[in-house]
Amino acid sequence: MTERQVVIIGAGMGGLAAACDLARQGVRVTLLERAPQTGGKIHQRQAGRMLIDAGPTVLTMRWVFDDLLQACGERLEDGLTLHPLPVLARHAWSADERLDLFADSQQSAQAIGDFSGAAEAARFLSFCDETRRVYHSLERAYIRAERPTLGSMGRNLGARGLALLAGLGPFASLWRSLGRYFHDPRLRQLFGRYATYCGGSPWLAPATLMLIAYVEMRGVWAAEGGMQAIAQRLERTARRLGVQIECGAQVDHILVTNGRASGARLLDGRTYDADALIFNGEAAALASGLLGEPVRSAVSPRGLQPRSLSALTWAMQAQTSGFELSYHNVFFQPDYASEFDDVFGRSILPSRPTLYLCAQDRIQAGPGPNGDDERLFCLINAPARGDSNPLTPEEIERCETAAFTHLARCGLRLSAAPEHRTCTTPQDFNQRFPGSGGALYGMAPHGWMSSFRRPASTSAIPGLFLAGGSAHPGAGVPMATLSGRLAAATLMAHLDSTRRSGRVHISGGMSMA
Repeated sequence: MTERQVVIIGAGMGGLAAACDLARQGVRVTLLERAPQTGGKIHQRQAGRMLIDAGPTVLTMRWVFDDLLQACGERLEDGLTLHPLPVLARHAWSADERLDLFADSQQSAQAIGDFSGAAEAARFLSFCDETRRVYHSLERAYIRAERPTLGSMGRNLGARGLALLAGLGPFASLWRSLGRYFHDPRLRQLFGRYATYCGGSPWLAPATLMLIAYVEMRGVWAAEGGMQAIAQRLERTARRLGVQIECGAQVDHILVTNGRASGARLLDGRTYDADALIFNGEAAALASGLLGEPVRSAVSPRGLQPRSLSALTWAMQAQTSGFELSYHNVFFQPDYASEFDDVFGRSILPSRPTLYLCAQDRIQAGPGPNGDDERLFCLINAPARGDSNPLTPEEIERCETAAFTHLARCGLRLSAAPEHRTCTTPQDFNQRFPGSGGALYGMAPHGWMSSFRRPASTSAIPGLFLAGGSAHPGAGVPMATLSGRLAAATLMAHLDSTRRSGRVHISGGMSMA
């Protein structure tokens, strides 16, 4: 049998996972990446003398990476050191309003009781039970399976799963559903923020996103060397399996022969023939013609709009005082709804932004650096208008002032020289991820039908498959990794038979504990 050749465009987590899965099955894989290194949205920025994670900072669903590496005959922990975080995140509303959430739900309940009262703590534990049931109902039916249809979702969920989702309210938003559990508006705000993990608004995203709470309580890890170390771990496996990885290789056309994807052409004119391709990039780049006219029709425009959140970020080398930071920290402001009205309704930076801060030198519990500089990454939600109406310096300065003034009100003092701060805008993200407009999560997860509209692994062009955060099952490091595995499994099913039977599923998953 002639050795099969597959080209993967984009060496983010989805592309690396697909490359590993295909190569271990004897496929000859070429992985093309336009950036100088692998990782995709996982990347680092220089601030002063320090390299700082300036993309994803949260690692959850460790089973995704354990299962992938186990299938390749390896262990994730070989050459990678992960630390479980006992504190999931530290939250603040003012100098006197602070709340930690813990990996131990009973410990979180105690903290919530001290913060909001015993009745709220009891409601939190009921919420935990609900999120566990929602997750395990959707894991096989949605997370580890091809993009569902209404029919396949019903069949895979079964009567019990359908009854559970009906109990949430089939058309309920996350914000509305949280009102059943939390009477303290600050707690509703805290758990409503999980919609932003997928790039959406709590007022528009479906109630099923509450499952993210369960995912976090099952474990959040920090990697020595930062998130880049996780991408490098998969890269080493891919290279061991024989994957040819070329960085600095920008694809400008996906070649189509007789209606079928047949290869890729680089900006420098080189071409790579292939029996099939996986595009691990922004699905919108295909629809906008950035990869050539023949593949414009690969994805439906219905799966691209509305755009998800973008971000305004700062990577900085700074000194801190007055507020004991954890690894993950969130600083909330009043009038949470106004933030999403500004970003999604008015397409402007929020006047009262929530600020997320990752203190990357605080992996271990206890006091942080004693007066020394530390690595900080700060993020504010922003509209994805990086390709149409770039943010002005005046807009950025107003938002930055509002956010960092609120940090001071919460007791946190930051000191960073201007040359030790690097700001990244939606227009910067659009340049890094062409076709996105700066959107970091593909399509916004708004409305209960959004799960059925996101692009699937199979495109409308035979031989062209899709992976990445803009494809099913969605955004985030573990989900993008699963998208690559689904794309590889779907591709193999198409290559190995003239007629597929059954739906593709990825094995593994979390236990019911």
